[in-house]
Amino acid sequence: MKILVAEDDPISRLMMRRTLEQFGYEVELAEDGRAAVEALSRLDGPRLALIDWMMPELDGPGLCREVRARHRDDPYVYVLLLTSRQNREDIVHGLEAGADDYITKPCEPAELRARLHTGRRILLLEDKLVEAREEMRHKATHDTLTRLWNRGAILSLLRGELIRSIQSEGNVSILLCDVDHFKRVNDEHGHLAGDIVLERVARRLSAAVRSNDAVGRYGGEEFLVVLHDCDRAALEMRAEEVRLEVAARPVEIGMADVQVSISIGAITCERWTPDVPVERILAQADAALYRAKELGRNQVVMAEQPVVIG
Repeated sequence: MKILVAEDDPISRLMMRRTLEQFGYEVELAEDGRAAVEALSRLDGPRLALIDWMMPELDGPGLCREVRARHRDDPYVYVLLLTSRQNREDIVHGLEAGADDYITKPCEPAELRARLHTGRRILLLEDKLVEAREEMRHKATHDTLTRLWNRGAILSLLRGELIRSIQSEGNVSILLCDVDHFKRVNDEHGHLAGDIVLERVARRLSAAVRSNDAVGRYGGEEFLVVLHDCDRAALEMRAEEVRLEVAARPVEIGMADVQVSISIGAITCERWTPDVPVERILAQADAALYRAKELGRNQVVMAEQPVVIG
């Protein structure tokens, strides 16, 4: 693990480096408080820091305050203050500034090792909590089978894109896609095969759009694609590219190859205003999708009313 040693005295700095390297740490050095803050603010900066109280540019408590202010949303940095002060008020001052622990000079190597081990354990627990939180957040916003955005999340993203389109005076287009003859896949090959088809279609939809577009599972075998800054002139071409990507090759299910295609209802939201419900846009896309099904499936139908005006 990386550790930062901030110490202005060169002899003390090098001695501490030697000790910490013997403990197995990868040591980074800083000669003053300002350089230490910059090191700890890097994306790849150390998350464990041994900071001398008295330093040029910025003392230990001042460094703690800056680190805490800068790292509110970043991975936690564990700060151990190194001080010759033993006054209780000074120690409380350092801890209130944001230090996690302190050790007095001259420090015993065994005590230093133990206190740093405590810091490492706390950072490990922090990482596990962050990982658990992110996993919960992912499960709350993503579909378990396809790993796409779930219905609530994709509709939220659509609303966000529509609001941004007002500020940027751009256009948002959506594709409502439905897997053709999906019931037949389930009936002939089983529901596990149906799950494989949905997962493959999800992959192909994601591969067919840009990184700033969004794809979500709208429900059952339906998918919603939100196309960022896409006007009606480009929509038909973009929709056709998506359709062709899905139908380009069969899906392998055991010994069988299942040909898969989608029908698409497409609509561009121009001059959208907040008083126009998102449901109205989706209803227009759904009507176009229904028309695509009526006309024989595996095709794109543009909504009859592309301009949505409040």
